[in-house]
Amino acid sequence: MTELCFLRCISNLNYRALTREEEACLDGCAGKLVHSNHRLMGAYMQLMPSIVQRRISDYEATAAQVVPGSSLKQVPGAASVALPAALGTETHPSLQVAASLPTATESAPDAVS
Repeated sequence: MTELCFLRCISNLNYRALTREEEACLDGCAGKLVHSNHRLMGAYMQLMPSIVQRRISDYEATAAQVVPGSSLKQVPGAASVALPAALGTETHPSLQVAASLPTATESAPDAVS
């Protein structure tokens, strides 16, 4: 917004202060952009609940197809995605690597007595 309004409204860089015409142009330019942003956000706020509800419904439908103790059943039109048994129970790949490394006592050479 700043660059667009600057390029559109500022024509003379010889003075520190803006001229009245430049100020009026900047006020109008910024006002139009802020107004259009408010309209865009209003439309987004109206659409977002229905989008979220659709995603929740899709997730619940996919989760309903999963039977505990068996493999994931294919839902028509959905990609095969393995869902974790419980949220937070999956292991991060870096933790899996760290768990497979030997500990300090396992890798230390035997002390000579």
